[in-house]
Amino acid sequence: MFDIFIKTHFAGAHHLRDYPGECELPHGHNWKVKVTVRAKNVDEIGMGIDFKVLKKHVKEVVDRLDHRDLNAMDEFAVLNPSSEHIAIFIFKNLVEKLQHDRYFLYSVTVMETDTSGLTYYGDNSVSR
Repeated sequence: MFDIFIKTHFAGAHHLRDYPGECELPHGHNWKVKVTVRAKNVDEIGMGIDFKVLKKHVKEVVDRLDHRDLNAMDEFAVLNPSSEHIAIFIFKNLVEKLQHDRYFLYSVTVMETDTSGLTYYGDNSVSR
């Protein structure tokens, strides 16, 4: 079993509706994102998943968030664009693209700062 990951980042603004503090005001972050694919085995040339393929799919999703007011996106019109909801957004937009007989999307980590973040593993309905 192999956990294969890439790290990337995006810059975006948001505010948390109904938050009892300063985070209710518009502000921005340079979010760091780590996407991990779990491979059960490797292909004929020794790869679980080609980093090039993983980077391509992740870039397509993260580019939708980069340099945006996240609250203005349809996906966050009702949901607060918290790190938790951002991780779910990324996961849901990658899960089908990163599903293969050999590997599957395992987790998405989102960090607002170098010291604060979370990891989302999807729900239990996703086949492993």
